[in-house]
Amino acid sequence: MLVMNKIVIFFIIVTLFLCCDLTKKQTPNEFKGFVPKTGFVPDSATAIKIAEAIWFSIYGNEIYQNKPYQIKLIGDTVWSIEGSLPEDLLGGVPYIEIDKRDCRILKVTHGK
Repeated sequence: MLVMNKIVIFFIIVTLFLCCDLTKKQTPNEFKGFVPKTGFVPDSATAIKIAEAIWFSIYGNEIYQNKPYQIKLIGDTVWSIEGSLPEDLLGGVPYIEIDKRDCRILKVTHGK
């Protein structure tokens, strides 16, 4: 009887592991939960607000001198935002790429 109980417990544990797949790790691309149909960054205004928040934390107030921003949607999935300079100034501008679906920051640079 004791051996039979151990066998039953063993099969219950194996069944739980197989059914629940407890060994599977969640990869970064597996997003679980609510995702709006248009993504978390649905429009250019939202993308600019996110870009300014990221740039401000890195470069400070000087990013506001790089307006107007040039923004485009690449392949309906990635927002590309780039600052601009007045014609009489030399220098670089901030650049960022933001995933439209989940708001991941894909790239941040500043030209010189």
